Amino acid sequence: MYKKIALSVCIASAGMLAALPANAQLAGKNVIAVHGFQPGNLTSGNLSQQQVDQNGESYWSDFWLQHAEARIDWDSNDKIEGETAQRIYDKISEFSRSGLCDQGCVIVTHSTGDLVTRYMLENQDHWLQSQGLEPLNILTVLDFAGAGGGTELADTAYQVANNNSWYMWPLKEAVEAFMGFEVKASNMGVLYNLQPNVARNTATSATDVPRLRMVGAGSAYGGLTKPFITGSDDAVVPLHSACGASSAGAYDSCLSNLAMDGEVTGQSAPSGFYTNHYPLVMAEGANHSATINNDTGNVMTASTSSFSAGGLTMNVSLQTKEEKAWWQLWGSGDKYTTISNSKNQAMSSLVFNSID
Repeated sequence: MYKKIALSVCIASAGMLAALPANAQLAGKNVIAVHGFQPGNLTSGNLSQQQVDQNGESYWSDFWLQHAEARIDWDSNDKIEGETAQRIYDKISEFSRSGLCDQGCVIVTHSTGDLVTRYMLENQDHWLQSQGLEPLNILTVLDFAGAGGGTELADTAYQVANNNSWYMWPLKEAVEAFMGFEVKASNMGVLYNLQPNVARNTATSATDVPRLRMVGAGSAYGGLTKPFITGSDDAVVPLHSACGASSAGAYDSCLSNLAMDGEVTGQSAPSGFYTNHYPLVMAEGANHSATINNDTGNVMTASTSSFSAGGLTMNVSLQTKEEKAWWQLWGSGDKYTTISNSKNQAMSSLVFNSID
């Protein structure tokens, strides 16, 4: 079960090492950003390194780009174990030689970046030590809308790419709403890794690096994708993945006693999590993109007001209130625990500004 431990997190986020000002780090620690799946890559063919870098920079431009020291950029045309693994190898070798993480680094991920980072953490020791280099000192990872457990949308994409029957049209509508185009079986790229059965068998070794989870359950794409994702979701990633659950399931929250909107009530939730995975901030109204862009208006809740991980510290102010419907003239109302003033902040901004 999820353990409530004092919350302490230090953050900063995405950008290229040489392109950003020296004060991009947060609390004296450098940040490495790892982006998620970019569907448009699949229609562009294999990308040059310059295109990969440009796409990576654009991905984080709303918020995290200005706060990070470095990025690991990759091409969604590639499976993780292929060219993406080579890109990771090259980047972390560069980081080790430069001493980027000698004083400790924080990694910020979004979506598939969660799985890419898990693969890196499992392999970095032998990759770097084989070159006589020191493994990166990763203090903690902040996972926004993490897809480490995959998404059923990837399964659906494979179904429609390999079956052109008329009765597949609802699935095709959902996939095309998400992808922006008709998928082809000839190039599914990292969608292969995002199939839940594949994702949950990729880089399964436990590491001692804490993974702090920021989760949404909002809607997008006109709601077309939701019927094809197990349980509650952010229109792309199911909660079983975003929460870091150790097994897939139809869950309505990351925590059994706290709803995504902050209501203190029983919920269908994971009974266990991957090692060192801690659901932290949740927002019922935040969709997949809203976890890392500047969208506001979403009330957020948290599993605890204070948490310690990797020697870093983050605190949020929780408020508990009782709400009654207009027609409830007697009895107690529903109890809600939410982060103070969260509706006026974007999720990434709130997390960033919560660091001491």
